[in-house]
Amino acid sequence: MEININCDLGETSKFCSTENDPLLLGIVNSANIACGYHAGDEPTMQKTIEISKKNGVSIGAHPSFNDPENFGRKRLKLTAKEITKLIIDQFNILALIAERNLMKVTHVKPHGALNNMACENFELANIIAKSILQVNKDLIFLVPTGSEMERAGKNLKMKVAAEIFADRNYEDDGNLVSRSKSNALITNPEIAKKHVIRMVKNQALNCFSGKQIPCDIDSICVHGDGKSAVVTAKEIRNGLINNGVTLRPLDQLKKFA
Repeated sequence: MEININCDLGETSKFCSTENDPLLLGIVNSANIACGYHAGDEPTMQKTIEISKKNGVSIGAHPSFNDPENFGRKRLKLTAKEITKLIIDQFNILALIAERNLMKVTHVKPHGALNNMACENFELANIIAKSILQVNKDLIFLVPTGSEMERAGKNLKMKVAAEIFADRNYEDDGNLVSRSKSNALITNPEIAKKHVIRMVKNQALNCFSGKQIPCDIDSICVHGDGKSAVVTAKEIRNGLINNGVTLRPLDQLKKFA
């Protein structure tokens, strides 16, 4: 079995530190890089790409609403044309810097409220998917498993990678437990490791209630912020390897070969 570990990185802002980024880029296989709209800037993108290249980490665009004051976490209502421009412009910002470093942007993963809204709304998911296809039909669409984005991407015959979250609990309907609830996050690295290994082995979501929901799992998202982020990422990486799982960058997974 093969799997990918991804992480949202380069998110320089008042809300997020990039202190862990260099260490995480030695652990993960793919980086979702902020493109300057919710966080990040050109020097941060440059540095993140350089370290990714050195570590054999594939890079992806992490587009969001242009709302740095809310870290892209506020739900906004935009037209289809505005959403398309949002995705394409942010992809191009990162792609230009990547090109200067002889790197290619291989995937796209929406951020924050844009991601959450598209998980629930097929029409929005379809707009985002079609925007990505306008850029390059070979780009991988990295989306939460079971989401409307997964459905939209597969309907359009895109390269779709379905992800699970290493440090989040799930409700019985497959949605993440709201961050407003005390059981939303898994902060113990050992528990997070067991959570991930069980989901990967069973190809199913572990719900907090104990229920399991069968799903596709290609990638595991580890979060880069928090005191235990690096330790958690290491535990998950080592746990997967010790269980015979091969780790690869997204663009090197056999399903996309």
